[in-house]
Amino acid sequence: MQSNKHYILFLLMLFCGIGCLSAQEDRIKPLPIKALGDTIVAPLLPPTILQDTTVTDSIEIDSLNKKRPLLLDKIKYKAKDSIKLSQKNQKIYLYNEAEIYYQDTELKAGIIIMDYIKNEVYAGRIKDSLGNYSQLPYFKQGENVVIPDSIRFNFDTQKALIWNSRTEQQAGLGQLGSDAMKVYAEITKKENDSVYFLSEGKLTTSKDTIDPDYYIRVKKAKFVPKKKVIAGFSNLYIVDIPTPIALPFAYFPLSTGRVAGVLMPTFGNDPNRGYFLQNGGYYVPIGDYADLTLTGDIYTNGSYGIRTQSVYMKRYKYRGNVNFRYENLITSQKGFDDYTRSTIYNIQISHSQDPKNNPNSRFSASVNLGSSTYFQNSLNRINAANRQNNNLSSSISYSKTFTGYPSVNLNVTATHNQNTNTEVINMTLPTLQGSVERIFPFAKRDGIKKGILQNVNFQYNVRAENRIQTTDSLFFKSGMFDDAKVGARHTIPLSTNFKVAKHFSVTVGGNYEDVWTLNTFEREFDPETNREIVTDTINGFDRYNRYGLSASIGTTLYGTFNFGEDKKIQAIRHVMRPQISYGYAPSFEQFYDTFLDENNQPFLDTNGMPRQYSRFEGTLNGAPGLTQSSSMTFSLQNTLEAKVRDKDSTATEPKKISLLSNFNLATSYNFEADSLKLAPISLNGATALFNKKMAINFRAILDPYAIDNNGTRINTFNIQNGGSLLRLPQASANISYSLSSEIFKSKEDREPEDEENSYNAASGGRTDDLFGYENDPNSRDFDNRSLDGSDEDIENPIYGTKIPWDVRLAYVINYSNRNRDPNITNHTLMFSGNIQLSPRWSLRGNSGYDFVGKGFVNTNLGFQRDLKSFTLRFDWTPFGRFTSWNFFIGIKSSLLKDLKWENRSQPPIIVR
Repeated sequence: MQSNKHYILFLLMLFCGIGCLSAQEDRIKPLPIKALGDTIVAPLLPPTILQDTTVTDSIEIDSLNKKRPLLLDKIKYKAKDSIKLSQKNQKIYLYNEAEIYYQDTELKAGIIIMDYIKNEVYAGRIKDSLGNYSQLPYFKQGENVVIPDSIRFNFDTQKALIWNSRTEQQAGLGQLGSDAMKVYAEITKKENDSVYFLSEGKLTTSKDTIDPDYYIRVKKAKFVPKKKVIAGFSNLYIVDIPTPIALPFAYFPLSTGRVAGVLMPTFGNDPNRGYFLQNGGYYVPIGDYADLTLTGDIYTNGSYGIRTQSVYMKRYKYRGNVNFRYENLITSQKGFDDYTRSTIYNIQISHSQDPKNNPNSRFSASVNLGSSTYFQNSLNRINAANRQNNNLSSSISYSKTFTGYPSVNLNVTATHNQNTNTEVINMTLPTLQGSVERIFPFAKRDGIKKGILQNVNFQYNVRAENRIQTTDSLFFKSGMFDDAKVGARHTIPLSTNFKVAKHFSVTVGGNYEDVWTLNTFEREFDPETNREIVTDTINGFDRYNRYGLSASIGTTLYGTFNFGEDKKIQAIRHVMRPQISYGYAPSFEQFYDTFLDENNQPFLDTNGMPRQYSRFEGTLNGAPGLTQSSSMTFSLQNTLEAKVRDKDSTATEPKKISLLSNFNLATSYNFEADSLKLAPISLNGATALFNKKMAINFRAILDPYAIDNNGTRINTFNIQNGGSLLRLPQASANISYSLSSEIFKSKEDREPEDEENSYNAASGGRTDDLFGYENDPNSRDFDNRSLDGSDEDIENPIYGTKIPWDVRLAYVINYSNRNRDPNITNHTLMFSGNIQLSPRWSLRGNSGYDFVGKGFVNTNLGFQRDLKSFTLRFDWTPFGRFTSWNFFIGIKSSLLKDLKWENRSQPPIIVR
């Protein structure tokens, strides 16, 4: 009993406490605080938000209690002006710069209302002091961003209802902002993370997000971010004006990277070939390292063209491309007198290996071959700049180095050279070259080599070729191999060098050659025609050897003329490198035979000597010398440079400029020749002026001997024949000059120079625009950057007096006087230029004048207009054999570049 007393005491105290509390509750009085209204005026909200959304269901409530959905993470929220919690409405009101963060969802707006029972939020704009709406909602979920006027979002279902939404999707191969697709919609329903349904939408790539200059209106669409937009009726609007361009349904890919797809063709009409579709095709990515583009043309008269292009690249390994172009050209209709049909093709292959991939093994290829008239007759405008190209060349090579001592280098090369004017093709299939590292037998490998003996060295080189000469008509046919020449040449040069009197470098050596061939020729002499006739070709291995000795001595002389440090030109430095060489080779008459007549008597030449021939004449490496050779060669190299006072007052050293980068003279004297022992003097030089903007190259041949009435050199000096000391049979000069508005700017304000035209260079043409401009319909005409180089658009740009421009000039003159008939064989001035009249207007042109033919060469004129989202271009060749014009207007962005209109004329076909 005693042990339970404390329990009884505890119960009595508990009952008394409850009674006291009940008495105090009856005496509670309200505080005398006056209720005041909220001074913050909330913006107009949709009725669905302001009214009570609780709806009484007519169906009886299930007897089972449903579990209320719960948030899976904490919600973080804040606002600048106020955060109001309403227990009655079970909502939280955030006003002015409101923000909510939940998992990967981020919401910012002027006002946000959050229902923490339904886990739902509404976000909208607010009015500023001027009554304008501001603080558009910013909704981000994962990487998807939407900027609407207002949004209603449920955290549990992840569904949303969005009014006047705006979103930007990167698409295409590039990641430039200008290649982004902007998607607008009056009402957007977010079904889940990857599906949106749009009502009254707009699609555009315009930079102006408020008032786009064009858009594609879609009534209903399904939008999958970063993948596609599938729309119903779609209509193109330009400046809010509907155009006749419309489709009952449309598909807009938004994938980034390389995606297979159709390349839309260009529609048009050609007066010679009828209606056509050009440059239509399909693009296919092949794995991660290559792709394939298939395009073609088709004309109603039967003409067609096929083009394939494959580009491949593997970083730190290799890169290259393979292009094939084929065109079947038909003029007029079959059965008419002017009906013609021709086929032209062109193959281009390029492959380069990263040097770091395998330093001891390297493969490279640069192939450009095809029909000689391909660039002239091609219907594709991309080839316009190569129409004056008269040479196609190719080279495929593989080289391997075997390390060690001595190292061995092997190189296998296949070459091709094609003259598009004469249609003559020269090929080597293949050329094998090998060399052994230079060996110094009397010196240590790691030591310094001194003296004659230690500098003695020799090498071994071999060059084997299979040389083919054919024509365009026999190319890729069996007949092209009929006159192939096969041979090899082994050489072992032996030399040593040393100094004499500390200033003269002396080199003494010899050379041994062993020449192999797989065919030789039997010849006969025809006294009636006084000509040699090849009577038989002997197939089989044959060889000969030849050798010779050589020596040379040279030095370097320096001369400086000082004018004083206070002068503008402080000093001029002249560097001369004279060299005298002597070469000797014996007669190899053992490899020659004598022409015999019917009586077994030798035929005699005009000097009464027997006529001889070698069976090796006409082979790949020719025949050895019949007469002994002993000649001396003299050469002189000159350079001239000056020290001038630098215009920069902070410079501590004078500025060095080159006055004459090189000026070379060379001639030889043959001691064994019966006449004309002195060879013509070869002269060439080059210099660059005006801060290397002007390049000058010149070349001339000066002959000390006179000529007869037939133009043949005679053993009489020209001065003895009543002429000058030296006769000028030929000379040439080439001057190029480049000038632009950039040179008048400071170094800090100058923009980087444009890259060279890689397509023209790969096709064998010029890298500048003197022959015209490249117009590739499948390439982007603009880089889509803003006009000032930033990402911001300029609504009303002005230039004032700063108008960018550039001019390129090329002057060529060739002189010939071989038979007392001096004339200028080539005298041409070519020029090209660009001028930016305004940030969106540019003019360009190229032309030239032939002073010999007294006429203009190929001339191209054109202008270009940047219409913000569009580009307008017109090119015109007003006269000449390539007379044509081309007009183009289309969207700049690569996403919708197929929305274009192009009209052109076709140049005439060149028939040979």
